[in-house]
Amino acid sequence: MIKKILIIGVLAVVGLIFFDLFNAYQGNESLSKTANYYAENGASQVGAANLVTAIVVTYRGLDTLGEVTILFLTAAIISFILKFREEDFMPNRSVRVTSELLDSAAQVIVPVIFMVGVYIFMNGHLTPGGGFQGGAVIASGVLLMIMANPNFGVSHKVIAVVESISGIAFVLIGVLGIVLAGGFLDNTLLPLGKLGDLFSAGVIPVIYTFVGLKVGAELSNIIGTISHVQNEKN
Repeated sequence: MIKKILIIGVLAVVGLIFFDLFNAYQGNESLSKTANYYAENGASQVGAANLVTAIVVTYRGLDTLGEVTILFLTAAIISFILKFREEDFMPNRSVRVTSELLDSAAQVIVPVIFMVGVYIFMNGHLTPGGGFQGGAVIASGVLLMIMANPNFGVSHKVIAVVESISGIAFVLIGVLGIVLAGGFLDNTLLPLGKLGDLFSAGVIPVIYTFVGLKVGAELSNIIGTISHVQNEKN
């Protein structure tokens, strides 16, 4: 009884705090100085129709590099904690049979999912989306493949190669921006092109392509590792 009263009291206090924050909240009626600068100069300086992309990949590109690094460390930690010995790996382990509907749907939908993921990160400078979103979509395709065929094994060597090449290329583009352009990840390494065209916004589509491949590889690695460990337990 005392435990329930304590829980109710804690929930009441938390609810009161959030109510006070909500009641006192006032939205900004005008853009800040920094936001106003992005809104007025983003399209002309960066050449990206998607202003969020202009900020994330160029003005604050170093933050994006940090986020990708955090995701890499997360995938590495999960793989380390859930690592398995080679003798524990059983390629023909007994697992439940998936439905014919799921198996057939996966064969049709997975290629479409991959195509949509590639489209999202290659068009991140034109429409809402980008490397992280496109990579997550690609990883969802890998998840569907595992659901349709639990014996499907994610090749960690291939993932490691894709992840390494993408990460090195991302950093290399950033360094080239310092040497050949105006700063780290400066997208004027390539011509800005015409605003709204696919081949525009300088090097941003290339950056987002590598980010999408890296994020997709890291999330797929996490999914594959967890799936293998779960099947071993079963």
